[in-house]
Amino acid sequence: MNWRKHITSKPDVCHGKMCIEGTRIMVSIILDSLADGVEIETLLKEYPSLKRDDIFAALGYAADLASGRYAPRKAG
Repeated sequence: MNWRKHITSKPDVCHGKMCIEGTRIMVSIILDSLADGVEIETLLKEYPSLKRDDIFAALGYAADLASGRYAPRKAG
């Protein structure tokens, strides 16, 4: 999955944190929730604008960060 179609960073949205495109749902919220054992179905109910593909995009983003395939640009 190409997470870049689902995740964006804009300086005027959530202080430039990575968010699901078109929302203010930060990727870190999704990843923290999954790490805490929150089920995907629960996330989808808690965030009605969130789609299943958005959750998998967040995981893909995290995988790319962890592997070094992606390094975010530094603000400045």
